[in-house]
Amino acid sequence: MKRQGFDPLPVLTGPSLILRPLTREDVPALVAAAADPAIWAQHPAQDRWKPEVMVPYAEWLADEGSLVVEDAAGVAGTSRFYEAWNAPGDISIGYTFLTRAHWGGAGNAELKALMLEHAFRYTDHVWFHIAADNLRSQSATAKLGARLIEETMGPGPEPKLYHCFSVSRGAWRASPAAATARAAGLALDQAES
Repeated sequence: MKRQGFDPLPVLTGPSLILRPLTREDVPALVAAAADPAIWAQHPAQDRWKPEVMVPYAEWLADEGSLVVEDAAGVAGTSRFYEAWNAPGDISIGYTFLTRAHWGGAGNAELKALMLEHAFRYTDHVWFHIAADNLRSQSATAKLGARLIEETMGPGPEPKLYHCFSVSRGAWRASPAAATARAAGLALDQAES
């Protein structure tokens, strides 16, 4: 990532989650957290719950620079910052999955709050790239105050249609997810890294 001073691998601590750099030592726990087929039902890689599919992907995430999400019970998912392929130089958040215990409530809001507040120290807006058929993630991203900006084919050997969402600092802080994060005890304008 080329943004001046931006650390894509911070340690971020919230009321119930810790985000830290993912290492190869975390791969077995990440594979175990990903072993629920329901997590991947609307994802382009619907077989990622299978260890033989998830292990190489988790190793790639560790090698490319990602964050592991931990709760009191252990590894609960992963996410990462990356350079927006539709807007070079801009910060994106993606490659995210969480165990179902964190869907739709305070856990997902806390994860995104920690990451967005970190990113907003270096930029005025953040991108999310979501597969066109991943309606659950699109809905969750809209709750962050993000707006659909464009639809475009994503990079890769088998390009797929992606919805590209962007959220500004102001839209994020006025969003329902920000309200949920505040209710969970996260001070949004003072998130520590």
